[in-house]
Amino acid sequence: MPQRFAGLDIYLFDQLVRGRIAPGMRIFDAGCGRGRNLRYLLAAGYEVMGADGDPEAVGVVRALARELAPALPEENFRAEPLTAMTFPDACADVVISSAVLHFAAGDEEFRAMLAGSWRVLARGGLFFCRLASTIGMEGRFRTLGGRRFALPDGTERYVVDEPMLMSLTAELGGALLDPLKTTVVQDLRCMTTWVVRKAG
Repeated sequence: MPQRFAGLDIYLFDQLVRGRIAPGMRIFDAGCGRGRNLRYLLAAGYEVMGADGDPEAVGVVRALARELAPALPEENFRAEPLTAMTFPDACADVVISSAVLHFAAGDEEFRAMLAGSWRVLARGGLFFCRLASTIGMEGRFRTLGGRRFALPDGTERYVVDEPMLMSLTAELGGALLDPLKTTVVQDLRCMTTWVVRKAG
């Protein structure tokens, strides 16, 4: 992968290559962290926004934006939880949720985080999500109650499965753009890519 794509999630790169994320689109990173998936998008001139509950991480992203996209307002990047974001409805054509939703403490927080992320997506927009699942390692995680599990890699995560993701897709009124794709990481964890189009 060329250097300009360094750090970009390979599955997000796939969406770029296929033209689903194109110049002129407004991009929202829900749980942006320190901007791992934003460097290329900022440098390429996309209108980028993001939110994260960690003020220090948001400070790093703002500094990155000043360097790579100085015309973007600082307020495009806000230190606030996905459950209570102050961005307007339907402000983005693409919402990225990369390794974020599995940090939910339980069902209520998971659904609130998902609802917040979905709310800022415009009609016809693309929701790109990567999150921990049981797909491919069913029955091999230690339950902590509900959908919280201890994974063999030593982490604790809120974990989804295929029926849940299919049900959520229907509840949201969305349509899968790709079949669910799961990577099993050396029998330590499973990461599923969930790509959904919001109804137009």
